[in-house]
Amino acid sequence: MILGIDTSLGSAVAVVEPDGVVRSQRESTDPRGHAEVIGTLIAEALAEASIDPGDVTYVAAGMGPGPFTGLRVGIAAARAFALGRGVPVIPVASHDAVALELLLHSALTGGRDNSEDDAFAVVTDARRREFAFTVYRGIDDDGLPIRLAEPALAPRDELDGILAERRVLRRDADRIPAAMLALAAARAVAADRTIGPPDALYLRSPDVTPSAGPKRVTA
Repeated sequence: MILGIDTSLGSAVAVVEPDGVVRSQRESTDPRGHAEVIGTLIAEALAEASIDPGDVTYVAAGMGPGPFTGLRVGIAAARAFALGRGVPVIPVASHDAVALELLLHSALTGGRDNSEDDAFAVVTDARRREFAFTVYRGIDDDGLPIRLAEPALAPRDELDGILAERRVLRRDADRIPAAMLALAAARAVAADRTIGPPDALYLRSPDVTPSAGPKRVTA
C-alpha cells in the first residue's frame, strides 16, 4: 500500500494500492491548518482503507511547490511516518499529481483538453501576488505526466502573458489530489525512476529570516 501526503495547498492524504486502486482519500481545504489536521487525516485514511500502518510499504510525499510553512508539515509527516515504519519516502512534485488527474480524466472521457498534443500549465496560488506553475504535455510510457518546464513563479498579472507567449493552456488547481500523488509514486517505483526532488520546492525564501544577532541595549 502507498500512503500519499501533501500539504502544498490544503492538506490531503490517500491510500492507494500499487496497481492504482484508490482505497481512501481524505482532504482539508484549510490553507493554513496543516499541523492541526494532518495526523487526523492520516488516521482517517488508514481506517477508511481498512489497513494498519504496518501495511504501508511506501510513503509518497508532495514536495511542492508551495508556501514554506504549510509545505514542510506534510513533508515532515511523510518522513516521520516512513521512518517509523522503516519504508521509503517517494518524493513527488505536487503539480505532477494535478497533471496526472487532468490527463487521465481527458483520456477516459475522450475530451480534447490536455491531449497528447496540448501543452498546459498547472497553476497554483503561491501567495504574495504570485502564482506557481509547471508546464506539461501528455503521458510517457511509464504512465507519468511529461514535464516540459520545471516549477516556477510568476507575478499574477504576468502569468497569462507568459503562457500565451509559450502557447500553453492554463489549468488552475485549488487542491492536490493525494490519490494521484500516490499513483504517480507507484508508477515511479514500478519504473525504477526518481520523479520528485529530494528537497521541498519552496521557490522562494521563507518569510522568517535568521536574526542578525542580539540588539544592543544602552542605558
